[in-house]
Amino acid sequence: MNRRVVITGLGACAPNGVGLTDFTNALLEGKSGLRHQPNLEQLGFGCQVAGEPLVADKTIDNYFTPLERRGLNATGIVYGVIAGLDAWKDAGLDKNNTDEPSWDQGVIFGTGILGVDKFREAIHLIDDGNVRRLGSTSVIQTMASGISAYLGGILGCGNQVTTNSAACTTGTEGIIMAYERIRQGKADIMLTGSCSDSGPYVWGGFDAMRILPRGYNNKPTEASRPMSATAAGFVPGSGAGALVLESLESAQKRGANIYAEVLGGEINSGGQMGEGSMTAPNSMAVQRCIRNAIANSGIEAADIDVINGHLTATTKDALEIENWTKALSRKQDDFPYINSFKGSVGHCLAAAGSIECVATVLQFKEQVIFKNVNCEEINPEILALVSEANIPRQTIKYAPKVIAKASFGFGDVNACIIFKKY
Repeated sequence: MNRRVVITGLGACAPNGVGLTDFTNALLEGKSGLRHQPNLEQLGFGCQVAGEPLVADKTIDNYFTPLERRGLNATGIVYGVIAGLDAWKDAGLDKNNTDEPSWDQGVIFGTGILGVDKFREAIHLIDDGNVRRLGSTSVIQTMASGISAYLGGILGCGNQVTTNSAACTTGTEGIIMAYERIRQGKADIMLTGSCSDSGPYVWGGFDAMRILPRGYNNKPTEASRPMSATAAGFVPGSGAGALVLESLESAQKRGANIYAEVLGGEINSGGQMGEGSMTAPNSMAVQRCIRNAIANSGIEAADIDVINGHLTATTKDALEIENWTKALSRKQDDFPYINSFKGSVGHCLAAAGSIECVATVLQFKEQVIFKNVNCEEINPEILALVSEANIPRQTIKYAPKVIAKASFGFGDVNACIIFKKY
């Protein structure tokens, strides 16, 4: 069985906007969600800039019961539940209020590290001999699958409910996994996405690696500079993105709004061989991932008119562009439009792929290509490969037909997905 799969719901809890409307407006305006973080300054971080969703307590009250809020200290779960439930509602779906699970509805919602602050709290209580004060939710808040368990339980899903984890590739990988489950006839509707915790205990390791920009602490909105000649490292971020994937038959039967169709994708690894390592991509695998995603989607490379890259604002940006040109056998004026959202939201780690996929799909709805923020002066190595006109510095009116989105993560893992206007 090879069913067509469409996207019927979107949700976002991002540094530049909580809720789909605010997130969309921020993208249209080029609004940044990167801010100076006083706690990072107090802790002596070199990079004191990060992207963190600004979620008000009254907003959290709309998604969690008073009992669930008691001792809730896992930011990733908060972000994921907000984005996930928003996407479900946006798809026109209701929570299951019957006595039987919804057997054709499931959840694949990924994360990298979940409940770090809750885990820190638990460690101190245990070390102080106060085990009984841990409370009954410390396990659910710190286990990786806590986010999918929360969402699956709130919605009453009876199909697969699980969590994937593949570093920065997590969100895009999970969407492909959900797509494949529906395409194969194993589910009708899947809520998919990913989330990432915020705070120094997540971001500290990257600061120690000295791969974050250190010269923008007093001008945080300028810190993340994908494809720029002055790129100085990625800015860490957090949040969640969510999508409802559904069989075309199910969506049509419900009369659901359809944002786009998922044509296919590919997931692979470079095996940390050749130029690949724990932190660097194997170009052979990246190019193979892109080519196979195109082949699996039944299209030609020439059909792609927009790319949303991984493009983290590091020295690897030029290499990524080179890999795209080789995988597509297209360059200069023939190259598709390409953008990165990390200039405005930073690198949201495990949540990056899902937040960026939501933004990518919104381009079909808004009939635009969102601008590349902080890319006034393009890296000359990139300009040697791609025409400057194909790297928009302002949001442009354009009706995309086929968009390729890719994510590449630590561990030399890759995912590429192809979306089409429906």
